[in-house]
Amino acid sequence: MTVLGNLALWLALLVGVWGALAGFVGRRQARPDLAHSARRAVFAMCGALLVAVFALEWALFQHDFNVEYVAAYTSRNLPIFYTWSALYAGQKGSLLFWATVLSVFGSLALVFTPRRHHELLPTVAGVVALVASFFISVMLFGHANPFHRLPYTPLDGSGLNPQLQNPGMVFHPPMLYLGYISITIPFAFAIAALLSKRVDADWLVAIRKWTLLSWLFLSIGICLGMWWAYVELGWGGYWAWDPVENASLLPWLTMTAFLHSVMVQEKRGMLKKWNLALIIGSWLLSIFGTFITRSGVISSVHSFTQSSVGYFFLAFLIATGIASFALYATRLTLMTAETRLESMVSREASFLFNNLLLIGIAFSVLWGTLFPILSELVQGTKVTVGPPFFNQVNVPLGLALLALTGIGPLIAWRRASLPNLRRQFAVPATAGGLTLLVLLVGGMRDFYALMAIALGGFVAATIVQEFARGARARHRQYDEAYPAALGRLIARNRRRYGGYIVHTGIVILFVAFAGMAFKTETEATLRPGESASLRSPYGHTYTFTHLGISQYDALNRQITAATLEVRRNGKPIGYLTPEKRQHVDGLGRPTFQPSTEPAIRSMLREDLYVVLGGIVDGTEQAVFRFTINPLVWWVWYGGMIVALGGLIVMWPGGAPAARRSQAGYAVRLVGDDR
Repeated sequence: MTVLGNLALWLALLVGVWGALAGFVGRRQARPDLAHSARRAVFAMCGALLVAVFALEWALFQHDFNVEYVAAYTSRNLPIFYTWSALYAGQKGSLLFWATVLSVFGSLALVFTPRRHHELLPTVAGVVALVASFFISVMLFGHANPFHRLPYTPLDGSGLNPQLQNPGMVFHPPMLYLGYISITIPFAFAIAALLSKRVDADWLVAIRKWTLLSWLFLSIGICLGMWWAYVELGWGGYWAWDPVENASLLPWLTMTAFLHSVMVQEKRGMLKKWNLALIIGSWLLSIFGTFITRSGVISSVHSFTQSSVGYFFLAFLIATGIASFALYATRLTLMTAETRLESMVSREASFLFNNLLLIGIAFSVLWGTLFPILSELVQGTKVTVGPPFFNQVNVPLGLALLALTGIGPLIAWRRASLPNLRRQFAVPATAGGLTLLVLLVGGMRDFYALMAIALGGFVAATIVQEFARGARARHRQYDEAYPAALGRLIARNRRRYGGYIVHTGIVILFVAFAGMAFKTETEATLRPGESASLRSPYGHTYTFTHLGISQYDALNRQITAATLEVRRNGKPIGYLTPEKRQHVDGLGRPTFQPSTEPAIRSMLREDLYVVLGGIVDGTEQAVFRFTINPLVWWVWYGGMIVALGGLIVMWPGGAPAARRSQAGYAVRLVGDDR
């Protein structure tokens, strides 16, 4: 099977290189035969890479420990659930996964793109083949071949890293990979539009679903990564501004900016330069994220070990960045706006400010992530930028962005009139003001938390107002019951109202993030029978009583667990059992350093989070860290609503003409001058 896998990789590289040449030459010389050949080359590359994935999975499930990758990431006692995920647990396997998924996405784009965009497809095929060929060449020439064999066969493998033996890690990396990879399709269409000099709004139609798909995968992947960090790493939080976390956030920010500004181009013929630059920048940031995780230049719990693969990605990033923006620069004269910004108080202006804030946040995150590298290059000493820098810069920008989320839908296109502004802002502004007043009366004094929740009330009122007006209009027009009117309103204009549902999830996330300002924690060393207490922001007193230590074996690990009785205001509410785990291979040998498994009791208003720090001198005396994290449950709930809104926006339904007429109809029903 490894011979088959190697042959498949070489075949995929050969047809990929041919596909790239045929695609670009076929477009330049207007040769249909080469264009068709490039298309078939992408399909052939996809088939060859799928064979390679099958060969590697076969080796993983057959425990062929003569294969270096299998020996490094699996063991005989590894649960089947995680044996599959070993495909992308290591650097070599993840490169194969990336190239394969890219070829699948490229094939789907070539098959399902409407006929009116076929002029762009030779270049799209060429770009997909070129990028996939790069990943294959890294495997074959960068000492990253997943089919490399050892000179001997170990009795058992090393097993999977304990931190990866978590359900979140089965789904989190693929979601992020799918988000990163699918950005290549919009990028390929952008390059095709630039080469063909068709930079009007037509190419945007071809990539609409792909950009939404990429954004949705990134959103789900980031949220799953936050959940994994919270339940697995044991540090008591879900976001630490880790370099690899930042690398996943960067393309999400630029894709979010694109999804907003593209509406301005479609509606008013503006921001053409912005949109092309955002697509190119998003793709380059996805390659940058891959470079960060695989180069080892920045220390991260998420990254792979240092290797020469990083140099391949750095060279590829520089070369493609120069080529892409050089092409972009030669087409700037073709991207003049069809209309001008008529007023700073207009929806176009709000989208522009929205973009500036998103790009500002992205720049600050990029700067903070790269600062250790830059400081080492300049001073010879690596200076790490911590969470205080990111919070100090991005919290105010994030709050301004949240405010614009509520302001944008209330302002008319082109130019807003004063009577319209008064009518639109009356209810949301009142809701935001009342929210702030209630919080102040309740004793809250943290400025950023106050602003986040008050602005959340403002944005929520805006969203409710938009839904209420649309449903009320349908009720009057068709005499529909309000629930039916609301459902049909969403179904007939998924893009607009699905976007409002996404904004609802964003509001919930911001309010939940504000809850971490009131996080409380303490540490205690307890003998059996001793207790520690911690007071929550809501006035409850939690008492944790240490009952004892137990040790036992389970699957591929040896577990040391502490049992704690939990009381709230003196009343028992349950037990928590934080653990220390020592993973072993099939021969009972330790494979990794001991890992920590926190015990979490999740409630609507707060989480109880307990970490077992260690056992004192082999006795039952133990060191604990007790944490109360407010509103964490709402982080996951907000993430689910964001994903739901994204699915609604993407969901197909109705003829395009019907959707366009319905959009105009919905605007008329609102009864304003938008």
